Amino acid sequence: MASYRLRVILLVAVFVFAWPVGNAGAADIKIAAASDLTFAFKDVAARFEQQTGASVKLSYGSSGNFFAQIQNGAPFDLFFSADVGYPQKLEAVGLIEPGTIYDYASGKLVIWVPNASKLDLSRGLAALLDPSIRKIAIANPLHAPYGVAAAAALRHDAIYDKVKRKLVLGENISQTAQFVQSGNADVGLLALSLAVAPAMKDSGRYVEIPAADYPPLIQAGAILKSSHNKELAAQFLKFLKEPATVALMEQYGFSIPSDVAAAHHEMPAPH
Repeated sequence: MASYRLRVILLVAVFVFAWPVGNAGAADIKIAAASDLTFAFKDVAARFEQQTGASVKLSYGSSGNFFAQIQNGAPFDLFFSADVGYPQKLEAVGLIEPGTIYDYASGKLVIWVPNASKLDLSRGLAALLDPSIRKIAIANPLHAPYGVAAAAALRHDAIYDKVKRKLVLGENISQTAQFVQSGNADVGLLALSLAVAPAMKDSGRYVEIPAADYPPLIQAGAILKSSHNKELAAQFLKFLKEPATVALMEQYGFSIPSDVAAAHHEMPAPH
């Protein structure tokens, strides 16, 4: 009986140690994504998982904070920034897999208020001068690209100095949206991708800020040199360029790079 148990233990041990080590975590990628991708990438990742059987672990935050974390060795496979400048800086110091930077979209800035607000959004940014406005939520310009864009737009319309004492800074654009959704701010300068998402579109209204009023929000992704699963990461990057994924990103208010969008619009409409 003892010898039988020993044989069983040995067989189990052989099976365990013979299992390919490379399979551990082989179907798993970790993605650092700018907060304006919160809703869009939830759908993108779900479709990718369904198609491939892989697991996608998403972390959202400000692009600048992720930039600092990656420099300090944060274990991500892919980085999707709201500002192409951050991946470019990482590439310059050898932290990006060469040739993988992809300008996946350009973002848009909007003024958003809850449905109960009486603010006249047709006035554009000038509406922020309304005496009823006590707090204006924007992302922190120190590390959030949408915060940089918001500050630039306010300066373009020569109202930054008039409203700067009313500004409430979110750690990222997602937290900025929470400020105004929760009533901790009266109005917010947010990413269009958040304003059109199901979680927000029924609870408020928005107007787009003219793109000429702030620096272009060219967003880019890349595979990190430290990735432990570069093959799957490359597969995700390729998936992002597919016509169906391009169409999904457009639904979330992103403008898609012309070469990808052109290929998408040449395709017959899905039934």
